[in-house]
Amino acid sequence: MARSARVTIVDVARAAGTSVSSASVALRGESGVSEETRRRIVRIAEDLGYRPNERARKLREQHPRLLGVTFTVAQAFHADVVDRLYRAVAGSGYGLVLSAVTGTRRELEAAESLLQDRCAALILISPEIGDADLAALGHRAHTVTIGSELHASVVDSVHADDRHGIRLAVDHLVRTGHRDIQYVAGGRAVAAETRRVAYLESMAAHGLSDRARVLDGEADEESGSAAAAKLLAEGALPTAVLTHNDMTAFGLLVTLRTQGVRVPDDVSVVGYDDSRIASLRNVELTSVSQDPDTLAATAVRRAIAHAEGEAATMRQFVTPPRLVVRTSSGPARTGSGQRRSGT
Repeated sequence: MARSARVTIVDVARAAGTSVSSASVALRGESGVSEETRRRIVRIAEDLGYRPNERARKLREQHPRLLGVTFTVAQAFHADVVDRLYRAVAGSGYGLVLSAVTGTRRELEAAESLLQDRCAALILISPEIGDADLAALGHRAHTVTIGSELHASVVDSVHADDRHGIRLAVDHLVRTGHRDIQYVAGGRAVAAETRRVAYLESMAAHGLSDRARVLDGEADEESGSAAAAKLLAEGALPTAVLTHNDMTAFGLLVTLRTQGVRVPDDVSVVGYDDSRIASLRNVELTSVSQDPDTLAATAVRRAIAHAEGEAATMRQFVTPPRLVVRTSSGPARTGSGQRRSGT
């Protein structure tokens, strides 16, 4: 048998000269075959390199111990949360089934796939769906959202306090002498409106409403690059730019640097999410952390509680964000109109 192909229970039964049911019983350690037959089947399985398909086993159970997770492939923060979800579920007896949201595969389609897998509960990472669709989904399966302020009485919500997170970023920049602080918005992304409004409110709280400016964006690297190009074309740069998320900040930062702008000497850049990209050696992005460990642990705990029938009511959990200061932000430059190094 070619070792490159996955060995199945059928292969084990064929090699042992038994039925598939007998091989399955023997490998599970249950009664139904002789001890001699069990030892022979176990030995053959080991020789063939057979590994049980845990997902298939869980799906065969009357109540599958699986948590379905939807996430958006293009979002760095979602990848960080998925990593934390695997840590949070370890040792719980539950497994994860992932279903991706892409440019051609929407949230409800991804969720429908998980429902077909008979997942015990769903965890939706920053779902871009309306309250009505979310409520309909919550009536079909126990559902928990992460990173979203969507409201549905039949769904748990776990998210950071984005208003406070934006305030932390603006306060940090003001304390370091910045007054010309502009913001790149997140377009249609989850929490985009909350963060945009929080930026305007925070600027007003510091008496800087006349300095506030929101640039259009779509929560991706291209939006950050486009915002940087716009600012460069206008000539005079602000002393600091805050963005909807780290991906936008990364696009902004890279474009500024390639055009000779010194970050943070000429312009400070602050992101949101504190994703892995923020801590890269050549990025060192100041960013607001949503505490993905707590978000994931809370979501898994609630999803399992609902699956086990131990949670009768739906709840909203709001976690405190924190600012992680790195080298992309610093004191405001002196003077005005600085465009790039050497000019």
